[in-house]
Amino acid sequence: MKLSVVIPAYNEEESLPPTLRILYQTLSRHGIDHEICVTNDNSKDGTLRVLEHLAATEIPTLVYYTNPGPNGFGYAVRYGLERFSGDCVAVFMADLSDDPEDLVKFYRKMQESGTDAVFGSRWDNGGKVIDYPELKKIINRIANFIVRMTMGIKYNDTTNAFKLYRRETIEGIKPFLSPHFNLTVELPLKAIVRGYTYEVVPNSWTNRKYGESKLKIKEMGSRYFFILMYCLIEKHFSQGDFRKKSATVPPQTVSR
Repeated sequence: MKLSVVIPAYNEEESLPPTLRILYQTLSRHGIDHEICVTNDNSKDGTLRVLEHLAATEIPTLVYYTNPGPNGFGYAVRYGLERFSGDCVAVFMADLSDDPEDLVKFYRKMQESGTDAVFGSRWDNGGKVIDYPELKKIINRIANFIVRMTMGIKYNDTTNAFKLYRRETIEGIKPFLSPHFNLTVELPLKAIVRGYTYEVVPNSWTNRKYGESKLKIKEMGSRYFFILMYCLIEKHFSQGDFRKKSATVPPQTVSR
């Protein structure tokens, strides 16, 4: 099962080298067939130069694209999700806030369980956050509580971008609507509403060492709300038109 790792990157020239090196080393050490797909989201710094150097000298599994626009976190992830070659795909952050060892756990869980997706949770037993801003934490827990109550689900970390999907799952939850960080909510909620199976694995999150966060909370409230309402409407009013199609064996005609 080939693993693709989609990484959106905007002005991440400092974060990318350590992130890509440890990601490549970890996946290689575990013997996981993989590709690392970075979408340079029209960066204004040396991100593209860094990617060119790493691909040519250190990381043979690295492929990269430049998204000419429109730009934004959601657009960058979507650009990668249209181009990956693996059997499954994870969304991973360029700032190494996600742990490559957790990605290995996600991959093994998918192999063992045969599930359609694996979702990370920073708040389950075994999960942890390091240097998480207190205000951001409060907003996160409120937002996830609202999502759980509205959608009637138990999963407690929908806004966590770090998730793994089978190729068939990604194809089944298209088309994508979100241009920004609300894509992190759209992907799992559509998968749940459309009947794809998932497992939850605790994961860790560490605040970035370089640069600044691209998530602007004050700009995202209405966008998260839009996607939440879209998924709620689909759940109750779509008559199952978009649900996962079960594999069925066609009846056979027997000649007598």
